[in-house]
Amino acid sequence: MSHLFTPLTLRDLTIAHRAWMSPMMQFAAVPDGPETGTVTDWHLQHLGSRAVAGAALIMVEATAITPDGRSSDYDLGLWNDHQAHSLRRLTTFLRDQGTVPGIQLVHAGRKGSTGLPWPDHDRQQNTWPTVSASSLPFGQLPTPAELTLTDITTIVDSFAAAAQRAATAGFQVLELHGAHGYLIHQFLSPHSNTRTDHYGGTFENRIRFALDVVTAVRQVWPQHLPLFFRVSATDWLAGDTHDTRHGWTADDTVALAAHLERLGVDLVDVSTGGSAPDALIPVGPGYQVPFATRIRRETRVPTAAVGLITEPQQAEDIIALGQADAVFLGRVLLRNPAWISQAASQLGHTLPHPPQYQRAFRPPAPAHPATHAPIPNVKPSVSLP
Repeated sequence: MSHLFTPLTLRDLTIAHRAWMSPMMQFAAVPDGPETGTVTDWHLQHLGSRAVAGAALIMVEATAITPDGRSSDYDLGLWNDHQAHSLRRLTTFLRDQGTVPGIQLVHAGRKGSTGLPWPDHDRQQNTWPTVSASSLPFGQLPTPAELTLTDITTIVDSFAAAAQRAATAGFQVLELHGAHGYLIHQFLSPHSNTRTDHYGGTFENRIRFALDVVTAVRQVWPQHLPLFFRVSATDWLAGDTHDTRHGWTADDTVALAAHLERLGVDLVDVSTGGSAPDALIPVGPGYQVPFATRIRRETRVPTAAVGLITEPQQAEDIIALGQADAVFLGRVLLRNPAWISQAASQLGHTLPHPPQYQRAFRPPAPAHPATHAPIPNVKPSVSLP
């Protein structure tokens, strides 16, 4: 029996198995006008096709809680009720396929207003001022404004309001994006947070913003539904490498995870990096899995592993060996939307298929010899060279 394809229950929600689709930004939302930030047909086919192919949980891409919290004006948003309504069609379709719909909430902070990651010559990209924990730029990006205490309170409230809209839109899992150098991570890491008030300096102060967000969201997110938190387990700076700069470390992550569990986080989604553009990251198959394993072992908080998990047996071993409770799959599902269904078959597990596709998975009927006469050998009417 496959360990990867066993159910996982978090709070009152049972997820059919542990092969999940990771949130991946598509830059395909409506970019302007009254429909700004709403889903398009691209999202429906992109996410729906993976649901049809067996993903037990699909996490919708990083969705901005405010207009200035976007990376580009093509990002999804949840700062108004119209955007929430537009997501209803998507969550309904995913749930109809037996897939749990999840959504990741984000504020990009100093990584905002960066535009599309590929050239778009058809329209002028909008830009706007950015904010962060401190007035420190990310690489060559513009210098952000340091958030005031009033600003921080407003953003915490915006996370909570977006969480309420996510519930209204029909999502069953909510994830807070505290990784990859976005705003929550900007507060966590001493590489990006040089504040001198009670949101900066000590570890306890730097995690305060993250804990404020979790507390506010958990109060409005339905108690019977799970809350996830994505973390970059290390900045790959001092403490984990030979880099002389000081950043967020694996030890910090373990300590944070214990706080998150006490506040009602049900699973930590473990990635790395994103705080320093020039950090040296030793990328390789499963290179982030040990961080998920350590958090799970030292705190008992369930974890999901992510990052270059590309082979069915590799994913199976991660679950079977207790290295993580689930795997989030990203680029491998972009290359092959049917990867999860094929992995199940390879591991000896049968996933249900929509009735429209059943004929592709039934064994072929035996041929009746009387109905399959040989094709006669007809001599061509012209000479061939």
